[in-house]
Amino acid sequence: MSRLVFTQEMLSRLRSDLLECEDESCAILFGRSVEIEGKLSRIVVRETKEPSSSAYTIRTTIRAQLKPEFVAEAAQRARKNNESLVFVHTHPFPMNQFSQIDDDGERQLMEFLQQRVPNAAHAAMLITPEVTIARELGKGRELDVISVGAEVTWSRKSATELDHSRYDRQIRAFGASGQNVLKSLRVGIVGLGGTGSIVLQELAHLGVTDFLLLDPDVVEESNLNRLIGATPSDIGSPKVEVAKKFAQRINPKSHVETRQESVLKVRSVRMLADTDFVFCCTDSHGSRAVLNQFAYQYLIPMIEMGVVIAVDKGTVTHVAGRTQMLAPGLACMVCANLLDPEEIRRDLLTDFERQADPYILGNTEPAPAVVSLNATIASMAVTMFLNACTGIPGSARFVNYNAMTGVSRAARCSQHPSCIVCSSYGAIARSEEWPLPARTD
Repeated sequence: MSRLVFTQEMLSRLRSDLLECEDESCAILFGRSVEIEGKLSRIVVRETKEPSSSAYTIRTTIRAQLKPEFVAEAAQRARKNNESLVFVHTHPFPMNQFSQIDDDGERQLMEFLQQRVPNAAHAAMLITPEVTIARELGKGRELDVISVGAEVTWSRKSATELDHSRYDRQIRAFGASGQNVLKSLRVGIVGLGGTGSIVLQELAHLGVTDFLLLDPDVVEESNLNRLIGATPSDIGSPKVEVAKKFAQRINPKSHVETRQESVLKVRSVRMLADTDFVFCCTDSHGSRAVLNQFAYQYLIPMIEMGVVIAVDKGTVTHVAGRTQMLAPGLACMVCANLLDPEEIRRDLLTDFERQADPYILGNTEPAPAVVSLNATIASMAVTMFLNACTGIPGSARFVNYNAMTGVSRAARCSQHPSCIVCSSYGAIARSEEWPLPARTD
């Protein structure tokens, strides 16, 4: 299902403003549509325009209509910027679905926009006190309305069938509604190594059945100490294919799409726009920088994690881990000062550029890695995902773990008011308007 995506703050404010009036209310939203392989993946909403009372030709408790000049002005802007338009109205009366009058009005609007903004997808959205629903303008195809913040909600209808015998213990924890969310989500995992393979295992056991896996690497013998699901016979095989077989052994009904590609390339990272949630399980600053901006720019909630084992003269001095959610209203990795600009620069070089760079000498020494530490952080990340998506109580969205003392602590990080990534002045909700900081080769 295609998606209509908002920040949590924007959708909450829009609902509150429009439902405040006893008469029907309208608004026009501006955003960008994203197509993946010819299919509408999402419309990312960035701005709302609520009309004054004088902008209506009709406004009663059962009907509202905007003046043609108000709509024409919005269409003119959309044409200039190649933006998507979302036409919003309320039903303050008890009717939680589009009406025949809505159908007729949408057809007229679509005919108008096909002439003026033909290269963007447009939508209609209905807000009632009980629901928020949307569909492609004039086409009737349902859109999943998604609110992204520290909590993430979806409007999609609940799945009709659940395997209650298999998931009984989980349903007792977060209810059938939470299990339905897990069943309906499409989850992306970037990096299927030490942490990524464990995240995949746990999600498959939890009941997630739709995955997009990205990793350019093949299994090496040195991976076998921590790559869950891999055996010696898998050496030389793509990590994503080994992961796919593993997930389908856990649940044969799983749909697993694999891409043996680097997320450092624009064409690869854009594939993640057709997911509902992403786990960043990579170990380079470049890939983390790309995914950090992607999460805010396309309004795709993401959880990033890392494990560090510091060794000095053969002695372990520090063992620590961290997991952090990246979403509107939460500080990004730039605000948390977790990205090294020089490492990012090196990671984004092509092979040819890397060979010619006088500042890169020799090969990077592999970092220590232990499966139990990976599992600790991966489990923290998956639990954070459950907190954000299924209603399991838990407010921590940034957690540090000290394995030397056995202590995990929730951390707080403030957003910089002019951050290039997560502030309103930066990449947030800009979607296709801004380029991603990734390679185009």
